Amino acid sequence: MIQHLTRKQLDVSKYDYCIENSMQSRMYAFSWYLDLVTDNWDVLVLNDYEGVMPIPWRRKFFIKYVYPPFWMLELGVFSLKESIDFVPFFEVLIDEFRFIESRLNTANNPAKTSQYLLNKEMQVLSLHLDHDAIVKNFRKDRQKDVARATTSALKTQWGDAPEKLIHLFKNNVGLRTPQITKTDYEVLHILMNRCLLKKVGEILSVYDGEDHLVASGFFLMHKKTVTLLVSSTDFTNRKNGANTLLISSAIRKYQKDFDLFNFGGSSMPSIAKYFLSFGAETRKYQQIKYHNLPYLLSLFKN
Repeated sequence: MIQHLTRKQLDVSKYDYCIENSMQSRMYAFSWYLDLVTDNWDVLVLNDYEGVMPIPWRRKFFIKYVYPPFWMLELGVFSLKESIDFVPFFEVLIDEFRFIESRLNTANNPAKTSQYLLNKEMQVLSLHLDHDAIVKNFRKDRQKDVARATTSALKTQWGDAPEKLIHLFKNNVGLRTPQITKTDYEVLHILMNRCLLKKVGEILSVYDGEDHLVASGFFLMHKKTVTLLVSSTDFTNRKNGANTLLISSAIRKYQKDFDLFNFGGSSMPSIAKYFLSFGAETRKYQQIKYHNLPYLLSLFKN
């Protein structure tokens, strides 16, 4: 039996136990993470927390709808047992919400396809080889970037302040993504500080010879996977190999203790091509995109 519980009704200890020990465990699904990055969230719960599906939601024109929060790459269903049918969760979700846009995780593979499930892609790199072997699998232009960065005055620095990365991001990537609001950046700042405090996040920065910040990234560490959650380069100075140095240096650090490097994912061909140039491979996931608002749909798009 699947129940729809509000955040207040949730048994948090049972919920977080399910997330921690699930087949699909992801940091984004823990209660503390959802509390930080969502406006509101409910949960679909199977039996006695054998499986859960967190649901970030907002309200617009008196209608509750499911939305994808910034700074959250994967959600979906999380289960303690490998043999679980995901579809009943999706059916309950569609019965209870008239507008849904939500990412699943790469371990959610519904047995049947549906018109409301869209195929998406992310890029991941196995860290089972040593660092030199991984670099040999970089595309030639990435290898040239590594060589260029090594012989230049670029230097890496771990442990920078979140404010520096956010400032770099806002003035570069942020200019191309105006939908990211001031509140979203404030949430990111709180999230980064919380992850640093919990020792599940780290910041790596790259500076040029004049001590200008030219690249920076925030990495999440969960179980045996490292994920590049947020990163940016200085768009006015992109030919020095700084971003390649950033990623290569992170791979070097994490290769010994982790199995997988997640680039944060993108279905955009240009970004996906760049990540694949590090020897990464494509991993597919699905997104639920559903609406039953024929007359109000245009309002939800604004």
